[in-house]
Amino acid sequence: MNTKPDPPAPLELIADGLCLRPWQHGDVAALHEAVSESVASVGRWLPWCHADYGSADAAAWIVHCRWAWHSGEQFAFGIFDTASGVLLGGGGLSQRNRLQRSANLGYWVRQSRQRQGIAAKAAICVARFGFEQCELTRIELIVLPDNLASRRTAEKVGAKFEGIAPRRLLERDAAVYSLEPDDLR
Repeated sequence: MNTKPDPPAPLELIADGLCLRPWQHGDVAALHEAVSESVASVGRWLPWCHADYGSADAAAWIVHCRWAWHSGEQFAFGIFDTASGVLLGGGGLSQRNRLQRSANLGYWVRQSRQRQGIAAKAAICVARFGFEQCELTRIELIVLPDNLASRRTAEKVGAKFEGIAPRRLLERDAAVYSLEPDDLR
């Protein structure tokens, strides 16, 4: 059984021009802006990213993330450019199973910064955090089968394709990938 305490709240993961840190109340405007910009691309895959997403939605998400972080149930990070401080997207671990020492890894990148390798860099940071800080032994990446960019990201970080699981994601079939500590590239 995992006896290691949950990671502390004031944490930053720095790697290759990115800073990943837990969401803060001051991130509401930046999150709202990034989501609004990304409805056409991110919204195609993630239903929370929609044209009516407002500042109140961003604020509620951040409150939820902060509560979930402190409870140890979910570890959500904003992804920021270290040079400019601009919010690039988000990523994190959810659906944590303490008994099985597993969690799901998710990520998104704002539309203007897609296709720059940000998702893969961030996913590696989050996975390392999960393996090292949360003592996970398995991380799953669950992706809609036709989300080719997200599937390529999973493959870039070294995740193994396990198959298509019927009705696995939002009552739709999903491609399931997994990472173990030795899989990271």
